[in-house]
Amino acid sequence: MKLRLGLPKGSLQEATFQVFDKAGWRIRVDARSYHPVMDDEEIEALLIRPQEIPRYLEDGLIDAGITGKDWMEDCGLDAHEIADLRYAKTSMNPIRVVLATRADSGIASAADLQGKRISTEYVRLTERWLRERGVSATVEFSWGACEMKVPDLADAVVVNTETGSSLRAHNLVVVEELLVSTPRLVASHRAWSDPWKRQKLENLAVLLVGVIQAEGLVGLKMNVQRRHLQTVLDILPALKRPTVSSLTDEDWVAVETVLTEREVRRLVPDLKRAGATGIVEYSLNKVIY
Repeated sequence: MKLRLGLPKGSLQEATFQVFDKAGWRIRVDARSYHPVMDDEEIEALLIRPQEIPRYLEDGLIDAGITGKDWMEDCGLDAHEIADLRYAKTSMNPIRVVLATRADSGIASAADLQGKRISTEYVRLTERWLRERGVSATVEFSWGACEMKVPDLADAVVVNTETGSSLRAHNLVVVEELLVSTPRLVASHRAWSDPWKRQKLENLAVLLVGVIQAEGLVGLKMNVQRRHLQTVLDILPALKRPTVSSLTDEDWVAVETVLTEREVRRLVPDLKRAGATGIVEYSLNKVIY
């Protein structure tokens, strides 16, 4: 049995490989190849532009894939959504699909687009968004680099942005937000109805989501004399429910918990002053609830 899995080629590719690596799957790919090699003989991976993954899913050419919510909405994908994988090309933040234009364009809302020209990769999504607002405008497909077309070739653009740096570089401002998008693990209904493929995908989702949930978290362990234990526990966030274990020396215990990196930065000095010693911080690959 093989699971044919579409992985996003392009800006999300490296971030996707990193998430899979932390989840336990090693992926190798030649710069010119569309067929990555995974250390899992049950998965046949293909590198596909995320815009095309929904089409290949619906055509039955792949069983499952990782594509953005933006592309799912653009094509109206009819598939089973397995997991929301909250990561982007440079961070774990979602991307936004926005309407943007020059600050001096006179366009301040969707209504101001009447009769205007919009450049975008999201043609169907943009047309649907305009139609819902009763606005008639010309929507033209662009092979990327939409920002460069304002104001000479278009009045506005609909683009995705993670940090807003590209918009600022082209002197564009956001007028409205169409949607917030994150990568999603999705499967065709046919693949999801197959018991073997469904279990394989569910197993994959558990580990990928575990990687996402571990982002920004670290493990913290320390030794504490029993007489200082309550003071240390009072410092730690109440909802974290640290593990307390006895040591060979019955006057001491080991305390272990999971915290955000920001919390560790703030709490470690207080924990040391409260009597904790041998404090060790360690990274986490996965956190599975």
